[in-house]
Amino acid sequence: MEASSSVLLNTRQAAEMLNISPQTLMYLRVQGNGPLYVRLGRRMIRYRDEDLLAWIAASARKSTSDPGPGLRP
Repeated sequence: MEASSSVLLNTRQAAEMLNISPQTLMYLRVQGNGPLYVRLGRRMIRYRDEDLLAWIAASARKSTSDPGPGLRP
């Protein structure tokens, strides 16, 4: 198994990177609409920087009427 060079961020750090509040990030996680996360323990949630960047890229839209990939208007 090859080690990844990903940086693991806690919820506060990830929220700061996304310019949202930690509460919003937690809400998105609970709803299943946020970026991928890693659970390292019962209460230890971490976000890989590459997953945050991928989530941002997947959220990009060309216009307000663009539903995004996999969604129909």
